[in-house]
Amino acid sequence: MEGKAKKILIADDEPDILEIVSYNLGKEGYEIYTAKDGNEAIERAKQLHPDLIILDIMMPRKTGVEVCQILRSQPIFQDTLIIFLTAMSDEASQIKGLETGADDYVNKPISPKVLVSRVNALFRRMNNKETGKDIQLGNINIDPVKFLVTIDGKELILAKKEFELLYLLASRPGRVFLRNEILSQVWGNDVIVGDRTIDVHIRKVRQKLGVDCITTVKGVGYKFEL
Repeated sequence: MEGKAKKILIADDEPDILEIVSYNLGKEGYEIYTAKDGNEAIERAKQLHPDLIILDIMMPRKTGVEVCQILRSQPIFQDTLIIFLTAMSDEASQIKGLETGADDYVNKPISPKVLVSRVNALFRRMNNKETGKDIQLGNINIDPVKFLVTIDGKELILAKKEFELLYLLASRPGRVFLRNEILSQVWGNDVIVGDRTIDVHIRKVRQKLGVDCITTVKGVGYKFEL
């Protein structure tokens, strides 16, 4: 890895999992910190401001989903990457996790190679987005570096995936983005999510913007137009 090491916080109540994940990500050059339950994860996140948080869903005191919801409600954690570790392989649980604001999930039992690959891929995607340019459309400004949306100078708080979805659509006004394109560019090819996940995020973006600028093209996808 080049430059300053990225900080990763790993939260899991199983010591073996903490050891395995810490060891394999540490070998990649990441700066590793750990927490043994949901409350400790929140406290350590506030202290450390990590670049990535890996959360076990089924933790004592607070679940990974609860931790994610609490952190995502605070502006300082809007651009923090979050991965869920889960033994729940059903689609409903995975969709719920992604809708909460997670960027990815990895199923247990954990394959260290898969986890390292997912982590590296997320950081690559983040680096690519940070080189993006501001988008100014009418009274809407979208800043991809600060993950900030303003309308008439008023700042809006969007969850990370909501922001990425809006930025993608607004990058080509009037162009229809297919659902598969949205899934690939916002969630990545390694994450399997359904149409419902896109629809939920679109609805939340519309509500927060309060501006009629995202049009549904039935059976095809979505486009941004003022």
